[in-house]
Amino acid sequence: MNTSIYIAKRYLFSSKKMHAINIISGISMMGVLIGSAALIIVLSAFNGLEKVVLNLYSNFSPELRIEARMGKTFDPNTPYFKSLNKDARLFSYTDVLQEKVLIMYGNKSFISTLKGVSDDFLKNKMLDSTISDGSFTLHSDGRPMAVIGAIVQNNLSVNIRDEQSPLQIYSPRRGTAVSVNPEDEFTTRGILSSGVFSIQQEFDDIVVVPIEFTRELLDIPVEVSSIDLNYNKGTDLDNVQAEIQDKIGNNFTVKNRKEQDTELYKVLGGERLSIFMILTFVLTIAIFNIIGTLTMLVIDKRKDIAVLTSLGADRNLIQRIFFFEGMMISIIGCIIGLVLGLLFCTLQQHYGLIKLGEKMTVVDAYPIAIKMVDSVIVFLTVTVISAIASGISARLSVKGLDDIKQDL
Repeated sequence: MNTSIYIAKRYLFSSKKMHAINIISGISMMGVLIGSAALIIVLSAFNGLEKVVLNLYSNFSPELRIEARMGKTFDPNTPYFKSLNKDARLFSYTDVLQEKVLIMYGNKSFISTLKGVSDDFLKNKMLDSTISDGSFTLHSDGRPMAVIGAIVQNNLSVNIRDEQSPLQIYSPRRGTAVSVNPEDEFTTRGILSSGVFSIQQEFDDIVVVPIEFTRELLDIPVEVSSIDLNYNKGTDLDNVQAEIQDKIGNNFTVKNRKEQDTELYKVLGGERLSIFMILTFVLTIAIFNIIGTLTMLVIDKRKDIAVLTSLGADRNLIQRIFFFEGMMISIIGCIIGLVLGLLFCTLQQHYGLIKLGEKMTVVDAYPIAIKMVDSVIVFLTVTVISAIASGISARLSVKGLDDIKQDL
């Protein structure tokens, strides 16, 4: 075994008697342990929350979306789109027609997005998890039904159980000139609500209805705003996206989920980085306590240092002893912290030890998603910071070495 590592290990794990320096070393190790455990737990909790948010968004954001590069709508009845609908890899192929509309309910009004969807939209079994009241039903007894977002429901005070008070939806009549009677400029249709969904503010102002209802209201019998595609598990979406884009040409765009909502992914990435930097700063403070610990160790081991130098030990050997001492304190604390942190995350995943403040339809305990890359990042972060702190301490350990020799 390397001499410097052997001596550093003896200093750290001396079993003859407990010195104050051993207690201080233990406290420094505990600081690294707590910091490492906290970092892996918070990162895993953020991963879990991120996963929940993205899963909720995926209910309304398809894996791939085809849109016209120019204009708001396009004709989906082309040979290629018809053949695409028969692709064996497809899980769902949804025609979407959406537009801003005015919704009246009682004496209240609200500007909302009306989203008309074809039947394949309901293949997503997770839609029910977004419902806070009622059910996700678009047809009932042959009648079209609407599922409204929580913002729409809050602004209009909609009672989904009142079958005598449908939503009145207004859309500008196409090709109509300015009229003396403003009502002549709008097409109006009534529709009952079957449920209320709640995801995020971006989606909660949407009203989902059958596409036939939207076509009648907007007087758009054929065209769509987009085609939403979801594929079976195991499908290489990057290859499919490139394949579709190559075949439909430059008149259309094919967007994956990240491209459909770049701001959301930027926000999530920025929040993750901010959390990591803040906790790393706290961990850095804990690790730099090692400098004080090693300084006290140097004072405590003055005679040992003098004996070693008398036996031929040079400055580099003395520096390495205290460098490895600091690294051992940090690495051992980090490994134990990671083990305890991952153990807690596993227990939280299986038993939901810590509950959220209020009952939710999606999760009732803090979600956790363990990614081993986070453990690697935490370990490397601790190693780098520890190497810097231990290097500084090691340099300080050989200062005044001549005075130590004279004290022998």
